[in-house]
Formats: sequence, C-alpha cells, structure tokens
Amino acid sequence: MTTILARPQDGDSQAEITPSDAIAMLRAGNRRFLDQAPLARSWADDIAATAHGQYPYAVVLGCIDSRVPVETVFDQGIGDIFTPRVAGNIVNEDLLGSMEFACKLAGSKAILVLGHTSCGAVKGAIGRARLGNLTALVTKIEPVVEQVAGSMDPESPDFVDAVAEANVIATIEAIRSQSEVLAEMEQAGEIAIAGGMYDVSTGAVRFL
Repeated sequence: MTTILARPQDGDSQAEITPSDAIAMLRAGNRRFLDQAPLARSWADDIAATAHGQYPYAVVLGCIDSRVPVETVFDQGIGDIFTPRVAGNIVNEDLLGSMEFACKLAGSKAILVLGHTSCGAVKGAIGRARLGNLTALVTKIEPVVEQVAGSMDPESPDFVDAVAEANVIATIEAIRSQSEVLAEMEQAGEIAIAGGMYDVSTGAVRFL
C-alpha cells in the first residue's frame, strides 16, 4: 500500500483556503496530535518544495513555553504555518509587523493567538516580577490580572488559567486596535483572528 505524503501549501492551494478553513485545519491538526495519528511527511521533499518560496496558511502566535511546541501540537510541517513566539503571547510593534507580513504579503488566512495553562509569564505578572527586560513584558499582562481579579478570587487555583485566557482575548483586541492592516483584512473577510488555550496536562487546544 502506497503511503500518501502531506505536502506544504503552494500558491494555488493557499489561495483556495478560506479563513474558516484555516481555523478548521488547525483544529484537525490538534485532533491528529491527540490521536497520535500525524500525517506522513518527507522532510527532505518538504525542504526541497519550500526552498524557493513559502505559502503558510495561518499564523499561530504562541508563548515560548517549551511544553507548547506549536507545529507539533497542530501536526504541521515545513512551510505550513508561521509561528511567532514570545513569553505570554503578547504583541508589540515587531510582532504586529511580522503578522502583517504573514497575512498581507505572504497570504496567510488566519491568526490564532494561543495561550496555555500554567503559564509562567502570567504567574510572573500576578506576582509582579521585576527582572531586567522581563519587567516590561509582565507589565503588559498586569492590567489583565487586575481585570480578572475584579471578578474572581486571586487565591483560586483557577486564577492563573483564567488570566491566561483573558490575556489571549486582550491580545486579540490589541491586534485589532494596534494594526490597521490586520483589522481591515479581518473586516473584509480576508483573514480570521481567533484565540485558543492549550492544556499542558492533556495536549488539547480549546478554541475560544
């Protein structure tokens, strides 16, 4: 029996993908990851196929946490998705510019902001960590901490994850408010902007 290999997107296949398709493809990839049924691939063939161009269908903005290897948990290969990562999955000018490149110039159809349970950056924001450049990063999350603290007990065992989820929503709002390019693309139906939470204890992504 011949094994059918997954291949990277090319210009034609990327053009046919809709924003809702892109989110569905990420959902399906996480399902394969959970089922331990990844697509068969030839890394050598995929390297050759993408050597002179790339056509990723989505951008996944994730945290740097080592327990959330983005391509792995969505069962994606070389050339499939852009994966910017920063502690706390926040945005700044550089990340927004990267996502504008990915969507406006490189043709990606969706942005997924991926938070996760037991997030160290969120814990740092809750504890008001102060350490070099980390200080500026966690202060971007602290307003979300205060927001969630207004509606639930900060001593609750669920508080960290509640802040992490609220931080995903805040990042989505920041993308829309700070990037005219991406906001206009979303309004025109050219891209989708969505959020998700990865559970480090199960490997499942819950789409928000």
